[in-house]
Amino acid sequence: MPANGNRYLNTHQAGEYLGLSPRTLDRYRVKGSGPIYHRFGGRIRYVTEDLDAWAENRRRTSTSDDGTALAGARR
Repeated sequence: MPANGNRYLNTHQAGEYLGLSPRTLDRYRVKGSGPIYHRFGGRIRYVTEDLDAWAENRRRTSTSDDGTALAGARR
């Protein structure tokens, strides 16, 4: 849970958590390639567990790794 005790992070906080700009998260959200998020009315919120899972799925061993190299190592 974040230091402020709030389970839900806004886009700015989620960007800080991941080291990304809020605009990058906005673009990922539009493209459907970003972390899972919640919509409460017009507000977008992220949960740290979802951010961690999204980041974990992007681990790579090299620039040519399409994501399958670590998948075999995890088995």
